[in-house]
Amino acid sequence: MEIKSSEFFISSARADQCPAETGMAEYAFIGRSNVGKSSLINMLTRHKGLAMTSATPGKTLLINHYLINKEWYLVDLPGYGYAKRGKREMEKLRNLISHYVCEREQLTCLFVLIDSRLTPQKIDLEFIEWLGEEGVPFAIIFTKADKNKQGELRKNVDRFLNTLRETWEELPPHFVTSSEKGLGRNEVLDYIEQINQEIAAAK
Repeated sequence: MEIKSSEFFISSARADQCPAETGMAEYAFIGRSNVGKSSLINMLTRHKGLAMTSATPGKTLLINHYLINKEWYLVDLPGYGYAKRGKREMEKLRNLISHYVCEREQLTCLFVLIDSRLTPQKIDLEFIEWLGEEGVPFAIIFTKADKNKQGELRKNVDRFLNTLRETWEELPPHFVTSSEKGLGRNEVLDYIEQINQEIAAAK
């Protein structure tokens, strides 16, 4: 897929404030705070500064829609699991995410970002388990591939996938990316294009 245009469309404080029925597919990106989500979005679109990166984890508190090629939306969801949030703010964030993920009809695929440098984290595994229970279509993107020591990347990815195999009969699609190196860009975009083509063929 070639991305010819990418532009900010709207920010929403609640799922019910997202764009009304447009007939466009939405591909949402979510992950723990500081997983490299904004950098990944900017890399995929080759639009520096489209998604604002921040040195402070957990800054995104809104649902941000970006219009891609005038054909589909890339959606930046707030990060989960930022420990320094207050209890009320955490609850508000959970509601925001769950309402969008479970009730947004336009959501076509949710990309769950996992830091490839880490051992499997309980919060990520629980989130993925919840997606399975809710029947949400999703894929996994392992980020920061270039930050691993030699040989560690494959071990870390395999460790995470093997942990999922303990409870999943079939694993979701997964991609390995590096925002700095551009690794995985074509694979993720080709996957989105494949789904878009399937949707168009079914109409």
